[in-house]
Amino acid sequence: MTHRLRPVELDFAESAPLRLVFTAEVAAPPDAVYATLADDVEGWSGWFTGVTCSAPTDGGRGRDIRLTGGTRFAETVLATEPGARYAYRVDRTNAPGLRALLEDWRLTPAGRGTRVRWLFAADGPAPLRCALLLARPGLGRAFRTSARALDRRSAGY
Repeated sequence: MTHRLRPVELDFAESAPLRLVFTAEVAAPPDAVYATLADDVEGWSGWFTGVTCSAPTDGGRGRDIRLTGGTRFAETVLATEPGARYAYRVDRTNAPGLRALLEDWRLTPAGRGTRVRWLFAADGPAPLRCALLLARPGLGRAFRTSARALDRRSAGY
């Protein structure tokens, strides 16, 4: 990893200079979706677009994530609320420009399924924030595709 990011906490989800929020409804119940997110870290490459390898670290308190193209993240898990929330921050990465990054997954019952909300909160110099804003449509497509795959994978829980 090339650099360490600022160690933000959960309140960064509200104060980040850049916040991208995506939502989708899935048929699986919140507990099953949570199990796929939090309990099956190794399985992320099977449903989240762009993740090629994922592994829990530090007894489940962290994660090591690798993306298509070679980007790597060493993360700390900040929130584990079964059936409701899973959040983590990036501590170290080889991605240039990032100063802080937090991802916060919120799950709420929606009919017989789950409303999934993914918040991507970041800080970095203005050109990076601009690039991420321009990437929003692509991130949205990736999220929607991943949410469908998350739903299929969660059916097994």
